[in-house]
Amino acid sequence: MSVTKEDGGKLNAFAREPRMEVIETGTGRSRSTTVLLLAGLALVLVMVAVAAGIS
Repeated sequence: MSVTKEDGGKLNAFAREPRMEVIETGTGRSRSTTVLLLAGLALVLVMVAVAAGIS
């Protein structure tokens, strides 16, 4: 942390910021992410169908 001293004698401590990462374009979703998204969509559709069937 970097610390500075103000005019009144108070100390200011500034946190160290994390390094920035550059994400390259063209990197698509991985297969596991796509499967997880599709499974979540299927689960939501099943829950909606069950709720519609109950009501």
